[in-house]
Amino acid sequence: MNIYILSDKQVQGAINLPVFTIKYIEQNIDFKSYDALIFTSKNALYSIDSYTNDWKDIPSYAIAPMTANIIKELGGNLEFTGITNHGNEFALEIKDKIKNKKVLYIRGSKVVSNLIDTLQCDDTIVYESVCQENSKEQTPPKGSTIIFSSPSTIKCFLESFSWDESYKAISIGKTTAKYFPSNIKPIISDTTSLESCVAKAK
Repeated sequence: MNIYILSDKQVQGAINLPVFTIKYIEQNIDFKSYDALIFTSKNALYSIDSYTNDWKDIPSYAIAPMTANIIKELGGNLEFTGITNHGNEFALEIKDKIKNKKVLYIRGSKVVSNLIDTLQCDDTIVYESVCQENSKEQTPPKGSTIIFSSPSTIKCFLESFSWDESYKAISIGKTTAKYFPSNIKPIISDTTSLESCVAKAK
């Protein structure tokens, strides 16, 4: 069985086929004016940490355990870890906890949930996903299972490759699943981790 992950993250039992690169965007943020930070992506953390340490003093709210672990590894101030792992539900989980606080959502250029509208918080873009060209020789063979971990992976995969009806699609979450074209019916992973996606594929 051929299982493909569309990034360079190594997971046992899967083949890496990166279809995009991450470009960091440096922002001048006055962290002292915020009471809380929201992170839903490891890339947002790695980007912000690449040019400032000021974020580490502010209580951080992480969407999932993986994001929370990176906050801790980088020396940040972890205040809360989400349980549901999905953007819209996460917003509801923390809505009361951040009430009357000045909050900044540190994010990528694309948002796939209603988190900003739900929380009425400030936001800043610190990275973007840029599709990279893949050669036809890299096309996954018939019968492969492809793991999609974001709307960007859907867009970039379909820019490089044609979808074969023998492929199976695994979506990392419910929100990403909404971005598939109508001819692709994804199976949704049990949790929002690539390890869980590979387990579901198997």
